Amino acid sequence: MKPKQIIISILAVLFVFPLMGTFAQQAASSGSIEVITTFDYPGTGNQTLPQKINERGDVVGEFIDSSGVTRGFVRFSDGSFSDPIVDPNDTVGFTEGRGINNSRTVAGDYVISDGTLHSFFLSGGTFTEYDVPNTVQTNLLSINDVDDFTGGVDPDGSGIFQGFVSIDGTLTSFSVPGAAGTFAYEINNSEELTVGYYIDGVILHGYYRDSSGTLHFPIDPPGSTTTVLFGLNGRNWVVGRYASSGATHGLFFIPPNQFATFDYPGSTFTSLNGINDKGVIVGRYVDASGIAHGFLARIRGTPPTNAAGPEMKAFTSPSRATPLNTSPSAWGDAMPAR
Repeated sequence: MKPKQIIISILAVLFVFPLMGTFAQQAASSGSIEVITTFDYPGTGNQTLPQKINERGDVVGEFIDSSGVTRGFVRFSDGSFSDPIVDPNDTVGFTEGRGINNSRTVAGDYVISDGTLHSFFLSGGTFTEYDVPNTVQTNLLSINDVDDFTGGVDPDGSGIFQGFVSIDGTLTSFSVPGAAGTFAYEINNSEELTVGYYIDGVILHGYYRDSSGTLHFPIDPPGSTTTVLFGLNGRNWVVGRYASSGATHGLFFIPPNQFATFDYPGSTFTSLNGINDKGVIVGRYVDASGIAHGFLARIRGTPPTNAAGPEMKAFTSPSRATPLNTSPSAWGDAMPAR
């Protein structure tokens, strides 16, 4: 993976009226998803891509400035922002904030001059570099309140990532059988579920992994051409996004197969990236000029859901599995979804 292959794809959308209040997408006598506020990392022309939210309401993410440089950030619960987060070893202008827990430990990744992806933990202003031992690339994607963490790992430099979880200090890697890449985006505090996506040829599908190690897949709303599961909370409420009929929709999912769609008003690109136990969601939408903005939303009750298609199930052992397709071009040579 070379730096020039770091691709940020932002879909053009219809005109969006600014929204600083609430919006409810709901059915009568049921729950709703209501927008609380929008936000942008300070600066002209920044793309704002929030990723996760902790129980305090702190949000971690990244912003992309007008020159294409990517930096991490934390938006604190009072609405203020941290200084840009830049890993000391980032040599190409690419550092992401990916996960945050209640102690405000941030998990993230960065790229070095040879184009490989590496990771870090940031706590109290101190960076601790992290790579899964004896691997070429490590992509940290989350950390929970008991310091379990998840991500993706490229063991041999092929660019084919396998998912991994570190639970109580024990690291386990896994792949959806036959996948050209598997990423583990978050594990909840109870260690009951891990969620993420896998690549089938060039198509992305959601999955979840339960505490026994069983993989449940594919998780795809009807009509979806691409599905990514990004985050979950202690109630096993899952958020993500899916593409269908030329638009990208926010996805709210309750295992094993119930889902609801949420679209930011007027936008054809909505992504729900994180959710905490209070039911507060962090996500993003894209405006008509192609600029990505962050937003916070709140779940009231339980949103009305529909049944997804039947899922397949497979058990995976803790040992690493070799994907069938070992060509990076099979999954677009792109960075892990955000």
